[in-house]
Amino acid sequence: MFEMPVFPESAANRDEWILLRRPMRNAVTAHEPYAFFVEEECGADGQVERVATIFLTNRECPFRCTMCDLWRNTLTKSVPVGAIPKQIEFALNRLEPARSVKLYNSGSFFDPSAIPPEDYEAIASRVRGFERVIVECHPAFVNRRCIAFRDFLRGRLEVAMGLETAHQDVLEKLNKRMTLEQFGEAALFLRSYAIDLRVFILVQPPFMKVEESLLWAKRSLDFAFDCAATAATLIPTRGGNGAMEALAEAGMFVAPELKILEDAAAYGLGLRRGRVFTDLWDVKRGRECVHCFEARVQRMREINLLQALTDGVHCDACGDRSREAD
Repeated sequence: MFEMPVFPESAANRDEWILLRRPMRNAVTAHEPYAFFVEEECGADGQVERVATIFLTNRECPFRCTMCDLWRNTLTKSVPVGAIPKQIEFALNRLEPARSVKLYNSGSFFDPSAIPPEDYEAIASRVRGFERVIVECHPAFVNRRCIAFRDFLRGRLEVAMGLETAHQDVLEKLNKRMTLEQFGEAALFLRSYAIDLRVFILVQPPFMKVEESLLWAKRSLDFAFDCAATAATLIPTRGGNGAMEALAEAGMFVAPELKILEDAAAYGLGLRRGRVFTDLWDVKRGRECVHCFEARVQRMREINLLQALTDGVHCDACGDRSREAD
C-alpha cells in the first residue's frame, strides 16, 4: 500500500496530506459571527484605542496552508448575499463603542466566494462610525475590489496580509502559494491606492531550524517594513490543526519559546519603522519557567500598548532575564 511521505515535496500532493490530518470543524452558522470582542491596541497615532474585532463566518479559504487552523470555524459553502452585513450588525449591537474595527474572516476579505462583493456597500454602512476598518487578505486577492470597498468607506482602510516568513524555501513549504515577489507586488498595489498594510509574521514556523528562527523573524520584519507596512504582528506558530502535530512528531516543528518572541519584538521596535505587536492570545507556557512566565507575558502585553520596551523581568528561580529596555 502506498504511504504518503512525512511531508510531500510536490505542491500538488500537499493539499491532500494536510486535509487527511484535519480534525473536525466547529459548528458555526452563516447567521452569526463565530466570535467578537473589544480589545485595546496602540493606534497609528500612538494612542491606545479600543478596537471592535469581529470574526466573520464564511466559506473556507481556497488555500491549504500547512500551519492554518482558521478553517475550523468556516463553512463548506459560500454565504448568501446579506449574511455578512447581518453578522456585523449582530456583533456591533452587542459590543461597547470602539474607534476602529477589524473584520477578520479566516481567509481573504476580497475573495468573492467568501465575502460577496454585492455586500460591500452594506458592510460599509454598518462600519461608517469607525475611523479605521481592518480586513485580512491573501495577496492573490489584492486587486481592484480593494479599491471598490475603500470607496464605500468613511474611515481609512487597512489590509492585513500574511507574509509568514521571508525565508523563501520555508514559505514555499507552508503551501501558501505565493512568493516574496508576489507579496511585494500586492503591497505596492495597496500603497499606490492609499490603503494601509499590516503584516502577519510567524515566529519559528515549521521546516525552520530553531537556532535560525530569531534571525528569520528579524529578516521578515525588515521585509515587511520594506513593503511599507505600518504595523507588523509577530505570531508564535502553534499546533492544533493535525498537520502541525504530524510535523512535530517528525521533528519538523517546535513551538517557539517566549524569549524568541521577546527578542524579535525588541528588534522590531528598535527599527522604529512602524508598530510591532506580539500575538499573545493563545501563548502557552510549554517548557517555560512556571515562576516568571505570566509576568513576562504581561510585560509583552504592556509593550504592545506602549510600543516601547519596558524593564525586563528577572527570575531568581530560573536565573533568566527578559530583554531589557535599551
